[in-house]
Amino acid sequence: MFTSVLMIEKALTSADVEFVTTLHGDEEVSFHVLLQPRGEQADRLLRAIDDIALGELDEAVREGKTPEGEEAMSTGERALEVSLTALRGAGAEAEGRLLEDHPLDALRAVVDEVGADEVIVLTDPHYVEEFFHRDWASRARHKVGVPVLKLFSHSKA
Repeated sequence: MFTSVLMIEKALTSADVEFVTTLHGDEEVSFHVLLQPRGEQADRLLRAIDDIALGELDEAVREGKTPEGEEAMSTGERALEVSLTALRGAGAEAEGRLLEDHPLDALRAVVDEVGADEVIVLTDPHYVEEFFHRDWASRARHKVGVPVLKLFSHSKA
């Protein structure tokens, strides 16, 4: 069985689930999902700049309303459960956990703990962080010792 650690920041869409569950053809895949709610992951200014770069001005204005703290964790718990249910519904084994702090340290620990074959980072585009190689995928490539695949979410959850 192929083991993937899947880092996400929001609930997976049906298109995301289909994409990640078919990456390895007919091989069985086990997913260990790590979700860090978006409200905890990047500051509002960077998110607003990303929204503007994508031409989503309405989203940039709404960044101030993104859940933070306990509210983000509650939203994250629901997003994680939706994602795990969808992955299982697609025939994959899936377990997961929320991340509160230091996502890359947690990633490395999970990769070692489960003997992961790869890491998949599936997020919305974060152009500022990606330009400076400060996004999860760029930083993880130097930390985890397994291949890291960067994918963009297919649509909004």
